[in-house]
Amino acid sequence: MSKITTELLLERAVPRSTRLRKIETLNLSKLQLKTGDLDPRLFSRLRHLQKLDLSDNLLDKFPNSLTLPDLRVLNCNNNKLEDVTALKQFPLLEELTYENNVYLTLNDDYKVMFLLENLRLLNGKDITKLANHVRRVNSRKLTSKVTAHWEKFFRDQLPEKHTAEQVKSIKKKFLKSVQTNVVYGPSSLSEFTRWRVKMIAEEFLSYSLGLELNSDTEPEEKMDENEEESTESPREAAEDVAQVVYIYDPLVTVTPSKRKRNHSKSGGGNKRSKSQANTEEEEEAEDVSAEPLHFLQCHSKGNSHEDFKTQLWSCVFEPVLDSGARKDPIVSSSKTVATCGGESVCLIDCETGTVLKKYKVATEEFFSVAWTTLTMVISDSRKKAHNILAAAGRRGIVKLIHVAADFCYGEIKAHKKPIATVCFSPTQETHLFTASYDKRIALWDIGIPDCDYNFKASQLLVLEAVSIPLRIALVPTCPEQYLLAGCEGGCFAWNIKLDKGQKSRPFEAIFQFPDDESMTTSHRVDGLAFLNDDVVVSKSSKPGCIYLWSWSRSFDVKGKGCQRTVSAVILAELEWSTTDMSYLTLSTCPAKEYVFCGDEKGSVWMYNLSTYTTAWSSPKGKRSERRISPTQILKWPELRLNGEQLPEILVNNVVSDPALSYLVVLTSVNITAIWKKS
Repeated sequence: MSKITTELLLERAVPRSTRLRKIETLNLSKLQLKTGDLDPRLFSRLRHLQKLDLSDNLLDKFPNSLTLPDLRVLNCNNNKLEDVTALKQFPLLEELTYENNVYLTLNDDYKVMFLLENLRLLNGKDITKLANHVRRVNSRKLTSKVTAHWEKFFRDQLPEKHTAEQVKSIKKKFLKSVQTNVVYGPSSLSEFTRWRVKMIAEEFLSYSLGLELNSDTEPEEKMDENEEESTESPREAAEDVAQVVYIYDPLVTVTPSKRKRNHSKSGGGNKRSKSQANTEEEEEAEDVSAEPLHFLQCHSKGNSHEDFKTQLWSCVFEPVLDSGARKDPIVSSSKTVATCGGESVCLIDCETGTVLKKYKVATEEFFSVAWTTLTMVISDSRKKAHNILAAAGRRGIVKLIHVAADFCYGEIKAHKKPIATVCFSPTQETHLFTASYDKRIALWDIGIPDCDYNFKASQLLVLEAVSIPLRIALVPTCPEQYLLAGCEGGCFAWNIKLDKGQKSRPFEAIFQFPDDESMTTSHRVDGLAFLNDDVVVSKSSKPGCIYLWSWSRSFDVKGKGCQRTVSAVILAELEWSTTDMSYLTLSTCPAKEYVFCGDEKGSVWMYNLSTYTTAWSSPKGKRSERRISPTQILKWPELRLNGEQLPEILVNNVVSDPALSYLVVLTSVNITAIWKKS
């Protein structure tokens, strides 16, 4: 059993705390801790931790995915650390000490200076100037040498029309050659130089030449049908085999079972006899609206089958290119969905479960993806519509990917801190919004690439937030004028109309919501979406609470002045989990008038609100007095690893296609689940 428990963390907090999410300073020194004691699932709840003392322990490395997004100060003195590269997961780190770790050298100092852009103090010394030199001058020199090595020795070896095998072969030869032959700086830094040269070479192949994208991607393997464990009858099992695809790791199995509709309130189930339960489940099996179709583990770090720690964050269905079909929201998306988490972005065919493409950046952790359709000029001067995918995350950089060409054609260095979410304007296809941990939301014109993929991006607008923006949504009736954002400190609205002269703008309004007996603006809003042209769905830090409220009745577009406080006109509350776990976001399916939200137990809460929206649309529509219960709760099926049940599963995100044919569920354990409407 791990030495670290919730009780220990609360006790070692400075000052002592009653909630993990409230801890800002934590002292875990002198506890004889080993690497395995640092449980990412437990540490992921320390969302506001800023100072961590791990000195005088037995750590030999840092686990990946500790998820401490606000960590600023870290003390690792007197351990047994052998590697520092995992520290890149703490991008806001400003002060780091790791003295008396005998295996660390000057090369490791240079690695952390490169990886941590906000680092000011290393082992008590101000390294600002040296770090800038390492990140800029050193990188520029090495990039020049790597590029020259390719041009001189390898450029002519790659045929214009090349196969995947040819790409794989030349990539292997180039990486080996460049690490051997490119030298720079003193010999004492040779290990750091080789490390950076390999990184630069891989980026060069990927970004400049497009050789990494999908060059070695293979479809995820499926378990053999006979390897499933089933508690159902042979006939039922045979029926389910055609519906359920399994995680490709042969050690992982799923026990499929039909899930009945949940009519009771959360946590209020009554005890029943086994025979009663079986009878009820048989009677209601036909009412199940969705069946589990695929469980994929396609975002693993280093393609490891053992990676059940990578968090998956965002997914969005690819739009259909047929302009006629795009007018109808029911047919405006394909069966292809883009998902992101860890170092990769994947494109998945929801029907077959095939991973069509995979894009990786070794130093990135992707948080958000978004689609747009650009009309581009192709080689013979004809214009053609192409889908472009934007992906962004911890590095604050937006990657622009022309999916059909398997090519990442550019990047925008949008922010110096991580990007939480991105979205495109529905009316201006080149306009991209990026919301960052720097407490700013930027509007970019990404331009349209020419036939050689030359493009010019420009920043049009900066929206100043008072706290970190987590979710953004453009108002459907006026997407070129107003933007809503759910932030760490509340829900805000900005005027984004470009004919106004002001390029940097404060928020125009902050919304207040009920809080026990009063109204408050101070709460985390980690879920935000429009159900239709007027109804906003938002999830706050108040446990068990999802609000539906009216945009038009809450916000007076003719109101004067900035930074107004306005009360959200609540239409209804949705009953949801009583957890205080944050960042489990919600989504909507406007065409079908559904709301979806996952919980801390792997379940998906579904709300069909079609019977309520007509009443809400009237000017004097009354608030629903009682909380609306979920129409259905999809329970997480039983997944096992080596016979053991998988650890705690959080549903970070769940998204449906416009026709509500598929549900894509993203989890905290590196599993993408795809459900299909029965």
